[in-house]
Amino acid sequence: MVAGEPSGDLLAGLLIKGLTHRWPGAHSFGIGGPRMQAQGFQAWWPCEKLAVRGYVEVLRHYREIVGIRRQLRKRLLEDKPDVFIGVDAPDFNLDLAHDLKAQGVPTVHFVCPSIWAWRADRIEKIRQSVDHVLCIFPFEEALLASHGIDATYVGHPIAQAIPMHVDQAQARVALGLHGDRPVVALLPGSRASEIDYLADRFAKASRHMLNAQPELQFVLPAIPSLQSRIEGIVSKHGMSPHIKVLSGQSHNALAACDVTLIASGTATLEAALFKKPMVITYNMNWLSWQMMKRQKLQPWVGLPNILCQDFVVPELLQEQATPVAMADAVLDWLTKPAKIESLQNRFTQLHQTLLRDTPQLAANAIQKVLSR
Repeated sequence: MVAGEPSGDLLAGLLIKGLTHRWPGAHSFGIGGPRMQAQGFQAWWPCEKLAVRGYVEVLRHYREIVGIRRQLRKRLLEDKPDVFIGVDAPDFNLDLAHDLKAQGVPTVHFVCPSIWAWRADRIEKIRQSVDHVLCIFPFEEALLASHGIDATYVGHPIAQAIPMHVDQAQARVALGLHGDRPVVALLPGSRASEIDYLADRFAKASRHMLNAQPELQFVLPAIPSLQSRIEGIVSKHGMSPHIKVLSGQSHNALAACDVTLIASGTATLEAALFKKPMVITYNMNWLSWQMMKRQKLQPWVGLPNILCQDFVVPELLQEQATPVAMADAVLDWLTKPAKIESLQNRFTQLHQTLLRDTPQLAANAIQKVLSR
């Protein structure tokens, strides 16, 4: 198995639980993170090694990433596994799966690459590289089938991990927050490159928000390896007394908050499943943005908007992602209780659509691949 970032680690950890229930003696290994390791996974490399987004950013780490893939390919071909499961990270996993499939190793890809949003040309690569795709969104199975690719809709594992209704008051107590003051969760991303481009803007935006509403409370969950860097940025802007930087605990932060300022990515879906209003934002290297923008197929970038096929939450991308604009958009949510209630109803429907017994459905699909 290969998971290339914290969101993939979360998905793969839930998948491993289902696989070991089906096959108690199963042994899993490859590239992964702490959630996978907690399920007995043997990580030859940590998933952070692959957690890079954007063309220019990938080029900076290209030699190391290619070296890891070359070593992993060699190791897997010398002692072939019963099945290779790539978890997201398609740029890394599809090339690896292609070579393994050519040598007779069954290959499964968990999370359909977002060919419906951008890079539709990837469809041929998927067909050549994998025997089966485990889809996390309901429309993907038919889309892949129309291109001759076997696929199964297994639901989204995060929909199982997040309760339909959360206790906001309890989450605030757990984080040491005041129960009667509004809370803003700041989620600037889980990759080092995201922190480089977004954390400074988030800190400035929180300063603007605090000036407008001094009673606001801020929480910022950080992955442990980036926590000290984030704390330094928060301190630089004089926001250390006001922003509580957490070690992990993103779900507690989302459960506790009234609204979140959040980087585009899987975390936006988690926020939607927590039924939280949000402002989605992103900023990256200019050249990477120009290249990605040309390949975009839909007007939306954030997953909640894509799944709802509407701008149900605002998106502030690239030059629009100024601290003042971000602050104003967050504060606007706090004045719109009726709009929030409507959004929560929509997100509840989305949650119900994505809620399936993912580990069992995935294990059933993988068993069919193995039995061929």
